[in-house]
Amino acid sequence: MPAPAALPIAIPYGFARRHGVILMAGSGDRLSVALREGADPAILLEVRRHLAQGFDVAFVAPDAFDRLLSDHYALGGEAAAMAAGSLGLGDDLALIAGDLPTADDLLDTADDAPAIRLINGVIADAVRQGVSDIHVEPYETGLVVRMRIDGVLRETLRMPAHVAPVLVSRIKVMARLDIAERRVPQDGRISLTLGGKLLDVRVSTLPSRAGERVVLRILDKANAGMDLALLGLAPGAEAVLRDALAEPNGIILVTGPTGSGKTTTLYASLRLLNDGTRNILTVEDPVEYAVEGVGQTQVNAKVGLTFAAGLRAILRQDPDVVMVGEIRDRETADIAVQASLTGHLVLSTVHTNDAVGAITRMRDMKVEPFLLASTLRAVIAQRLVRRLCPDCRRPVAASGSVAALLGFDPGEIVYEPVGCDACGQSGFRGRIGVFEAVRVDETIRRLINDGGDEAIIARHAFLNAPNLGAAARALVRTGETTAEEAVRISRREPVDA
Repeated sequence: MPAPAALPIAIPYGFARRHGVILMAGSGDRLSVALREGADPAILLEVRRHLAQGFDVAFVAPDAFDRLLSDHYALGGEAAAMAAGSLGLGDDLALIAGDLPTADDLLDTADDAPAIRLINGVIADAVRQGVSDIHVEPYETGLVVRMRIDGVLRETLRMPAHVAPVLVSRIKVMARLDIAERRVPQDGRISLTLGGKLLDVRVSTLPSRAGERVVLRILDKANAGMDLALLGLAPGAEAVLRDALAEPNGIILVTGPTGSGKTTTLYASLRLLNDGTRNILTVEDPVEYAVEGVGQTQVNAKVGLTFAAGLRAILRQDPDVVMVGEIRDRETADIAVQASLTGHLVLSTVHTNDAVGAITRMRDMKVEPFLLASTLRAVIAQRLVRRLCPDCRRPVAASGSVAALLGFDPGEIVYEPVGCDACGQSGFRGRIGVFEAVRVDETIRRLINDGGDEAIIARHAFLNAPNLGAAARALVRTGETTAEEAVRISRREPVDA
């Protein structure tokens, strides 16, 4: 079957879901219709009357039909307008914003309909474009909506200043926040369904000079089921991670800055381990994805439920595998080490720049070197770089400065973005992970135990395996990303070609 993005939406969503039928793109001029197994075939007569032409029929299993329905409608180009209830206005959300009145009383919700339509349209449009965060930013001159696409913020909507309190108040109502309290930051969640696609939207408000800033982080619940093989790990790095996950006990760390995909890697690892024979428990801040078969606990500092307190509690729940959202203090680090010593497999994240830096960070948190040496199994460091659009990327000869930074030969072929309709004229489409993996062998264990220098450990760890810089340069050579993206995540140090 063709990709969902190429499918025409000629049957209304409600009709398609209720009767189990979706219009597909067929071969040539002939259309194809997917019919859910168990659906009444008589509905095909109504589809034939609606389309006024013949078509082929393909029977689809119920589970596959639900996924097809979600991808077809939630990712279609008309999703924003459909969600906004304004098909007559097309995709122009600014026209809906113009209908928003100035609200003197924020508790008066009589005029909330345009605000609801605008928010629904903005979120639907964001999902269609693969946006990770929506920023609602009030200024004296107006309200600006920016979206983070492939890690880069882009302005998508600018509205009059009077819209800000109406829009922010409506978002706070949807997230069950206190709309009368505008002096302190607040956090909440919104659960949405778009064309059968389950979304979880995390909402954060922050008081500012011109009003409350709001950031909405969109979490697609389908990502919680991502398989380890889909992460884009190089074969060597994936083998290191799978080998470490097969251990009965020990600590596995994933490192990188905020937004580098650490949580996705941890969830993919849990999916591999979640075979029904293990008791898997997590303590997170916050719980980003609900995973069937995994016991998940959210940190709540207001009642004293910190990472350390939560980890200490779940160790009394007879776990086999424990995931800690982040090791950020000595107490959590000590408990994680003790848990691994008593037969548990512990997965967690640490904020460091590279894999070997995680060892130094754990030592800085006063973990005894001999304990760290005996419990640490593997460290994965990762970054995300923008992936070049395969439809419009252009080969060019590397300039002298780029070649010097990356260790390439002058004139070596690299690729640069151009921009086309497929990528929204940005030249990039999606992101790809860059990984380095350190498997703790006997030599590294001895170096950790002896308090070895970070550079010495790194020299041995990457003797036969690529570090982040080498992995990024490999992606540049294959045309997956640009030289500038590789330089951005690489350490500033001399490299060998």
